[in-house]
Amino acid sequence: MTSATDARQLPAAVRLIATDLDGTLLRDDKSVSERTIAALADAEEAGIEVFFVTGRPARWMDAVSEHVHGHGLAICANGAAVVDLRAGGKLLDVRPLERPTALAVVNALRAAAPGVTFAIETTTGFHHEPDYPPPYFYDPGTTVGSAEELLSEDASDPASAVIKLLVRHRELEPDAFLTLARTVAGEMASLTRSSPSSLLEISGPGVSKASTLALCCAQRGISADEVVAFGDMPNDVDMLTWAGTSYAMGNAHPDVIAAASGRTAANNEDGVAIVIEQILRDLHARQ
Repeated sequence: MTSATDARQLPAAVRLIATDLDGTLLRDDKSVSERTIAALADAEEAGIEVFFVTGRPARWMDAVSEHVHGHGLAICANGAAVVDLRAGGKLLDVRPLERPTALAVVNALRAAAPGVTFAIETTTGFHHEPDYPPPYFYDPGTTVGSAEELLSEDASDPASAVIKLLVRHRELEPDAFLTLARTVAGEMASLTRSSPSSLLEISGPGVSKASTLALCCAQRGISADEVVAFGDMPNDVDMLTWAGTSYAMGNAHPDVIAAASGRTAANNEDGVAIVIEQILRDLHARQ
């Protein structure tokens, strides 16, 4: 594995930068550093597109919405939604988790891991069970009820699609919980995690950051070899594996370090900006 300062691993032609947010582009206080802001702007001025690829829903994109520059595209909810941040988070594409499938996953996890609590992320809001910890972002549209009630077709808004099912356990170790959940529900849905706690994120089958990024790149005629990706947690592994060049942050999970082709500095040390600056130096040197 090469370091961020070793330019030999960077492709000759970089057309797109795909970066996770929390723990990657954002510092721990959820801010974007001035150095990172400048690097993103310089990349786009050089003709390199920047995609924000995150587990966050579109309405939690305020941290970066003012830094979208010319592109405005974000892949949210681990690939379940593509949004245009220039248009206030307008949904361009949704890859939903069908409610019957979500209910089947709920039933499987309740049986395998007693004590689980659930939340449902939809295109219109956030909904959770009474014992599920509320999100740190206030959402006025939140409703509370059992997962079975919240996922009921009869109780749902026909215009509201489920984009992510979330499940917590107070006692299980995070990676062990993910392994268990994939064992009992992995054939029904895509399961991953991005939190240091025992919080799992569940999307429709085949939905991931990687699969949606691949679709978006194909629409633009961009190959995986022309993409440089950044991430720090297991929900980034598929994306880092798919991209031609990828970097694990200095603060990354061991699975991410193993999957990435390179490693950069931690999120609090502007690891993404360091690599972007190297990409631009290489580009200018060839011109």
